[in-house]
Amino acid sequence: QVQLVESGGGLVQAGGSLRLSCAASGIIFNIKSMGWFRQAPGKQRDLVAVIRSGGSTNYADSVKGRFTISRDNAKNTVYLQMNSLKPEDTAVYYCNAEVMTSRVVATDYWGQGTQVTVSS
Repeated sequence: QVQLVESGGGLVQAGGSLRLSCAASGIIFNIKSMGWFRQAPGKQRDLVAVIRSGGSTNYADSVKGRFTISRDNAKNTVYLQMNSLKPEDTAVYYCNAEVMTSRVVATDYWGQGTQVTVSS
């Protein structure tokens, strides 16, 4: 079993910054990718950013140039630095990890979610 524990959400004014963290623990052979999704009330859960084991990244168009995803492989931790926040960034942010628990088994895991609220 693998657990993802998120931290760093909160309330911030528009234009401000927040940094989210997500640490994975448990039976981990390798982590193929780690990423962040978000879900606003009444909307679907959408990808924000993802970083793969080799370091390649992808971002949603709406956050490019404002958010930066990074990863500490030694700590099995992923970070999301969010700058120039806008009210439309308000959502519950979920950490996701594709984890190899053995050489052949890969499973998707989710964190519990952390609320980010941006006031105008």
